[in-house]
Amino acid sequence: MKTGRFITFEGPDGSGKTTVSLQVYEKLKEEGYSVLYTREPGGSAIAEQIRKVILDPDNTAMDARTEALLYAASRRQHLIEVILPALEQGIHVISDRFIDSSLAYQGVGREIGIPEVLAINQFAVEGHMPDRTLFLDIKPEIGLKRIEGREFLDRLDQEKLDFHEKVYAGYQEILKMFPERIVCVDAAQNKEAVINDSMKIIREFLND
Repeated sequence: MKTGRFITFEGPDGSGKTTVSLQVYEKLKEEGYSVLYTREPGGSAIAEQIRKVILDPDNTAMDARTEALLYAASRRQHLIEVILPALEQGIHVISDRFIDSSLAYQGVGREIGIPEVLAINQFAVEGHMPDRTLFLDIKPEIGLKRIEGREFLDRLDQEKLDFHEKVYAGYQEILKMFPERIVCVDAAQNKEAVINDSMKIIREFLND
């Protein structure tokens, strides 16, 4: 049976990741691909409830390891309920964030350690990793400038620049860990250029 391909979008806050991934999804649908769009944390009813707990700005007392475990729990439910069933039906899945976000944000941003966060996520995903990941590359200070005008900033958006700089450094480590899977896209370009670059990468991957 033909299985779908699992494609994820990653990037620092303000990289345009959600906008770009949604546009890519719409374009793939227009071109006749069988495709599903989802996001993390969330993506299923239970996972969305966990998302609310994680991102609630009032939950300032949340411990870093609690945060990492909640992300892994949400990811597990999302994977089992949404991602795997779609892939098994031959549907390509586009996800706004997946495991690499936890490695960067909790592993390095929260200073838990990439190996430690990877271990709990390996338990959660049981070897089901993305087939291709697009990393929308933008410096943290530029990304944060972009989100300044947002009406709502979640608990992680509200972190100081030094946290986001650590997250960015974490992503650089992850790029070295998974060079065969992750492709960089210059997210400092205008939106249309980022979408076009992303589409080119994904088309080549799906048609390979």
